[in-house]
Amino acid sequence: MHLERVTSADDDRLADYRDLTDVALRRKLEPEGGLYMAESGKVLARALRAGHEPRSILTAEKWLGEIEGILGERDTTVYVVDDEIAERTTGFAVHRGMLAAMHRPELPAVSDVLEGTRTVLVLDGLVDHTNVCGPKVHAPDPPQRTRSRIAILEGLTDHGNVGSAFRNAAALGFDAVLVSPDCADPLYRRAVRVSMGTVFQVPWTRFEAWPQGIELLQDEGYVVAGMTLGAGAITLDQLVEEDHEKLAIVLGSEGHGITPKVDRRLDRRVTIPMMNGVDSLNVAAASAVAFYATR
Repeated sequence: MHLERVTSADDDRLADYRDLTDVALRRKLEPEGGLYMAESGKVLARALRAGHEPRSILTAEKWLGEIEGILGERDTTVYVVDDEIAERTTGFAVHRGMLAAMHRPELPAVSDVLEGTRTVLVLDGLVDHTNVCGPKVHAPDPPQRTRSRIAILEGLTDHGNVGSAFRNAAALGFDAVLVSPDCADPLYRRAVRVSMGTVFQVPWTRFEAWPQGIELLQDEGYVVAGMTLGAGAITLDQLVEEDHEKLAIVLGSEGHGITPKVDRRLDRRVTIPMMNGVDSLNVAAASAVAFYATR
């Protein structure tokens, strides 16, 4: 790594890190600038394992050993600042060790993400290692994966909820996450932090056309089920009993839920039964319940 010590919050070298708490500004600047922020060593390590590359890192002197271990042989520029300069630059106390400005990867097409859900090879019960990797084995083409689970986030505005949904999807074995054009950025700093970097582990992309993208999933054999409080909904238990091989679960925005234009295209409307006068769960909690039940 290449160290540069910076002693002023106004130094142009720190432009990527300026005003990180201004959400409206960062929503505009980060996609246009082709960057996102990875906060903490654990998140940076997961981003690097996913093939992402840092533009630079902002940190204090005491964290240099940890960062060197994470970067390995990379010749990444590391800006070393004291705590006061870090807070004046970013707008908050940087207490997780470091911030990394990362190159934002180009998002794949929805069709490419769906293709990735079909190429999982399962080796069940093999006890002879030569059957796994022996030089004389001519393995057949990987079988088509028949059971698949995909999450769809429509119009979520809270980055924390987006990050939580990604973490739930990763933890509960979902194959991919697809987000609507107006959904909050999964690579925004808070979303990445709340997801604990699992946003780098779960394949994801953004729909270009919505809600028309639902038809693409249906053409691929997915049953598209929306979590809703609307009339005509079946319970989550009933959805589980149907045991669909390919299932996409739509979660709507925090305020209004699934939009009417999406509701009209759903194959199933699904509700989580409530008790004690509670009408609904937070979308992040609902995602955990739905993902676990249908995993």
